[in-house]
Amino acid sequence: MSYVTRGLTTAILAATVSVAAISVSADTYVVAVGSASNSLQGRSAAKFAEDLQAKLGDAHTVEFYADGQLGDDKELMQKIRLGTVNFTLISSIMTNVAPEFALFDMPFLVKDREHLKAIDKEIIQPVMAPLAAEQGLKLISTWENGFRQITNNIRPINTPEDLDGLKIRTPSSEWRVMMFKEWGANPTPMAFSEVFVALQTGTMDGQENPLTNITGANFQEVQKYLSMTGHVYSPIYLLTSLKSWDGYPDDVKAAIEEVAAEVQDWALAEGEKADMELVAKVEAAGVAVNEADKDAFIAASGPIYEAFATKVEGGADLVKQAQALAK
Repeated sequence: MSYVTRGLTTAILAATVSVAAISVSADTYVVAVGSASNSLQGRSAAKFAEDLQAKLGDAHTVEFYADGQLGDDKELMQKIRLGTVNFTLISSIMTNVAPEFALFDMPFLVKDREHLKAIDKEIIQPVMAPLAAEQGLKLISTWENGFRQITNNIRPINTPEDLDGLKIRTPSSEWRVMMFKEWGANPTPMAFSEVFVALQTGTMDGQENPLTNITGANFQEVQKYLSMTGHVYSPIYLLTSLKSWDGYPDDVKAAIEEVAAEVQDWALAEGEKADMELVAKVEAAGVAVNEADKDAFIAASGPIYEAFATKVEGGADLVKQAQALAK
């Protein structure tokens, strides 16, 4: 048996495989993501699947599904719990697992990727992974989602005032919604797979995502402005269920952890590379690019931090600890 990629556009798969009928056998491991296959999330998951297959050998099969083929993030979280999917990547909706994960919804918290690795070592693994375990989830590793930027069809965003009244799609995160409301926008949570059409039809004026997601979903085809705000750095978490994890043989667990650690380094490097390359791709599509006034956004973000300190037990200490890890 071997590593299997099942893309959304593969006609043979569409004709012969019923997604609802997928089941997981003892020697088959299913990796699925809701993101686009050519986004960094999709490519990271594909690399994990491919490298894990190479590590496990022919005694096991690793299958990979992207483009939301097995569901969006919420649906995949449920399938992880049910055991019909073995591994997925989840980002913003981890706040539904434990409120402490909203630490990464705090604007301008993460300085750079080395800072993220320090936070992963000192906070995510010792503090947040056990919180996920309490909800039946095994947090295996922390990878790159990226620094989030704003696109829209109305005007360049230089300061929070420029967001006034704009319809902005956000993930299903109460904190991201709160953030954009605080900055004057009209935020609406929406599944990522629905965003392109929403932007194309004008249902949404804009959205916020890392450049890898923006170009991976071809948002540059339906947006006029890209504003480089870098307002949030979003990690993404490689998850399985504790029940599934406990059932994996020891050699499989070791292979998973080894490959996951290698993909973390690869994903962070790819994210940094993309930050330097993808702006040019967006500009080439005719999108106007501007650097936002980050100081203005930081000045407008105080209430978000105050709410986190008030609503999340130990929130102020988590922020203080994370900030102290920045070099």
